Order: sequence, then C-alpha cells, then structure tokens
Amino acid sequence: MIFGYARPFSQDQDVTKQLAALKEYNCEKIYIEQTNSAKNRPEFESLCRSLNIGDTVVIYKLYSIADSTKNLIDIIQFFKTKQINFISFLDKVDTSKKDGSIFFDFLERVSEFQFDIISENTKVGIQEAKLKGKNTGRPRKPDHNVRRAMEMYQSKKYTIQQITKETGISKTTLYRYLDNWNDFD
Repeated sequence: MIFGYARPFSQDQDVTKQLAALKEYNCEKIYIEQTNSAKNRPEFESLCRSLNIGDTVVIYKLYSIADSTKNLIDIIQFFKTKQINFISFLDKVDTSKKDGSIFFDFLERVSEFQFDIISENTKVGIQEAKLKGKNTGRPRKPDHNVRRAMEMYQSKKYTIQQITKETGISKTTLYRYLDNWNDFD
C-alpha cells in the first residue's frame, strides 16, 4: 500500500503543494497533520501503526516528516526495520532504489561523525579545564555540610529527610559519604 504524509510548514501552510505531489504518486491513503508541531503528531503515529511490510511512505520533502537529522535517521531506521519503502518527492530520495538507500547510509555516517565531534570537543574541554586547575563535573558540597550531615545521621536523632533539608545534601550523597566515613576522621 502507498501512504502519503503531509504536515504544514512555512512554504505550504495549507499543504496544497504536498497534496498535489502525493496524488501524483497515487497514494491510497494520505495522513495530514493539522499543525507543524514537532512533538504532537497524531497523524504520523497513526501512519506508523498502519504500516505493513512492503508498504511505501511518500512525502513532499524531508522536512515534512522530520525536524532534525537525528529525527530523520530515527524515522528511516524505523522504516528499514519494518521493511517500509520511503520516498521524498522534492528531494528525489527513494529507499527502494540503491541510491536512496546509500543516501541514508551516508546520512547515518554523518550523524555518527557529528556525535564524535561533540564527544571529542567535550573531552578536550574537560582536559583543558583540568590543566587550568578547574574542577569538572558536579560541584562538591562543602565539607562542613557533609560532616554535619554525617554527624546528624550518626546521632540517630534526625530522619534522613530532616538531614537532607537541613544540610542541602541529597540522600544519595549522604549514603555515598557514609560508605567512606573513615575518609573524614
């Protein structure tokens, strides 16, 4: 079965361009979103639930279905897993053909590369901060609050809730320090 999907965007608020293109492909059923919301896409969810192996999803352009490269890759991987063909009219992408499949394989590599860049830049930034003597990660609680929290706990006069409220130290942090109580003696 051939399904169409349309979503309003700035150059086609009333989806007329998209509908014309989808009708050219003889879509048997067309799902039309009412808004351009990235989070609320009931028609897209309905489309995904109705797909079967060998079906085809046709869109006007890639932005019709995705809001980011990662979102597009996730959708295409979902289609691959379900053995669904995907066609983007304006972008001339067709995953049922070799070049369409190659395009998305390349897109996946670019996404991985983008992740690697962010990861490497983060590691370099942390290393540079350490070389400058700056602490990275979550700031440590002042030792006097930690000591006070542990003393309150050891006195057995206070509940965990009272200790965390009074000292500003979370229950998890308190227990972690209690495991290493000898470090403070």
